[in-house]
Amino acid sequence: MKDRLEGRVAIVTGGGHGIGKAYAMRLAAEGAKVVIAEIDEAAAQAVAKELGDAGHEALGVRTDVSDPASVEQMAQAAIRRFGRIDVLVNNAAIFATVPMSRSPFDEISIDEWDRMMSVNVKGPWLASRAVIPQMRKQGYGKIINVSSGTALKGSPSRIHYVTSKAGVLGFTKTLANEVGKDNICVNCVAPGSTLSEENPDESIVKMRTQASATRALKRVQSPEDLTGAVVFFASADSDFITGQTLVVDGGSCMH
Repeated sequence: MKDRLEGRVAIVTGGGHGIGKAYAMRLAAEGAKVVIAEIDEAAAQAVAKELGDAGHEALGVRTDVSDPASVEQMAQAAIRRFGRIDVLVNNAAIFATVPMSRSPFDEISIDEWDRMMSVNVKGPWLASRAVIPQMRKQGYGKIINVSSGTALKGSPSRIHYVTSKAGVLGFTKTLANEVGKDNICVNCVAPGSTLSEENPDESIVKMRTQASATRALKRVQSPEDLTGAVVFFASADSDFITGQTLVVDGGSCMH
């Protein structure tokens, strides 16, 4: 199906690279006007231009999701340009493009722990807080949070990341309960180990390939494997689904 999002406006945080860029491209292909909210301004503008050159409407906005003023400015820019906000994909996170340490729990610095929580947990809260007033005016909205399969089963040597993504699960359920009366749905996608790095070296490819051993579907996961779930949650097909987490990992974590 195409054009399921015709007339809708979607914001993708962290939409300038990797999985976020794949989300933005697929949402646009389904008819949405897309806002690329990205701390890397050059990447935001590049993706917006790529979408524009392909005949889609898009806006790139430098956005630091850990900064309340930056997120509010981004939401207002979206409203000025497109007049509404229908979909928010809370994708921005410290992980690959903005790298994290892969260290034992007692070797992670306090500063890095705090930064991880500021982006990965506070970021979705701030972005949601910025767009929900507009969604309430419209009487409709879709918020799609991005967690991780690691939050459901644990993963060594990155406890700050896994903890942050577990927080997103609770955030999703609680926000869904609070804004359901406004006809706003809040759901979550939990990806598996995905080859999302740009120009990955041999060690990264090996790590992503090894992850396929635990899956029912024995292959490397790509960003495009995740876009269908996001479009589903963004579209009218999921209008009576909220507070749910969909694991997209080829059958590694079944729950």
